[in-house]
Amino acid sequence: QVQLVESGGGLVQAGGSLRLSCAASGNIFRINAMGWYRQAPGKQRELVAGITSGGSTNYADSVKGRFTISRDNAKNTVYLQMNSLKPEDTAVYYCHAEAPMTISRTTDYWGQGTQVTVSS
Repeated sequence: QVQLVESGGGLVQAGGSLRLSCAASGNIFRINAMGWYRQAPGKQRELVAGITSGGSTNYADSVKGRFTISRDNAKNTVYLQMNSLKPEDTAVYYCHAEAPMTISRTTDYWGQGTQVTVSS
């Protein structure tokens, strides 16, 4: 069992920055991919950024060039540096981790979410 705890959310003005952190704890053998999702009221949850255990990253088109995801495997922690924030970035941000059960099966873990609000 793995627990994910996010931190770093808050209220910022447009153009500002925030850094989100997500620390994994529990019975950790290995974590494959980690990522950040967000969900605004009335909208579906969407992938913001993801990173594999090998360091490969991918980003939603809407955040490319503004957000950076990074990972510290030794600390089982993933970060999301968010710069040039826009009101459209306002959402609850959720940390996600994928852990292997077998060589071909994985299970998903989710954090409780942290609110990011960007004012205009």
